[in-house]
Amino acid sequence: MPTHAAAALRVDVHEPGRLLALSGRLDVHGAADVRLLLVDAVAGADGPLVLDLSGLLVLDAPGLGVLVGAHRRALRAGRVLVLRDVSAPVARLLFLSRLDRVLRVERRASAA
Repeated sequence: MPTHAAAALRVDVHEPGRLLALSGRLDVHGAADVRLLLVDAVAGADGPLVLDLSGLLVLDAPGLGVLVGAHRRALRAGRVLVLRDVSAPVARLLFLSRLDRVLRVERRASAA
């Protein structure tokens, strides 16, 4: 995935279709690219799709839309989207938008 200087978004695929790590800013500049990656990830495997968000510092409305869309797509495919190790700024936004009630958010046992 290309990294745009303005967006400063990085996506690392640790296990295709199963574990991806997002870092930097998931905003309007990178939302379309991440959406396409998540469409492929949902279709490319089974079981939980884990997004490690420990390095994600900024999330805006289009970025939230990407996460909600991936959640819905995963459910339709019989999978679950898991947001792991959500950074404090992103956790606050999920709380304020009440999406923490919809999206599955978890911390690794070693991070607790």
